[in-house]
Amino acid sequence: MAKNHANSVKDDETYEELRDKGMSKEKAARIANAKQNESQKPSKKGGQSNAYENWTRDELYAKAKQVGIEGRSNMNKGELKKALRQH
Repeated sequence: MAKNHANSVKDDETYEELRDKGMSKEKAARIANAKQNESQKPSKKGGQSNAYENWTRDELYAKAKQVGIEGRSNMNKGELKKALRQH
C-alpha cells in the first residue's frame, strides 16, 4: 500500500480504508489519528445528532455554512446532505 498522505497520519491502514470508503482526507485523518490516541476513544456510531434525513433544508444549509462548504447556496436538500457527509 503506497503512503500518499500526510506524515501526520498515525494509523495508515485505517486512513486508507476510510479513504476507500469515500471519506474526505481531513475526516479520514482525524478518525485514524483518534483511533491511535487512547484518550479519545472514538465510537463507531459517532455523535448523537439526528440523521440528516430529519433536518430541514435550512438546517442543512446552516450546517454547511458553519463547516465552510462552497456552493451551498445553489444546493438542494439532497445535495446538502451529500456534501455534509463527504466533508
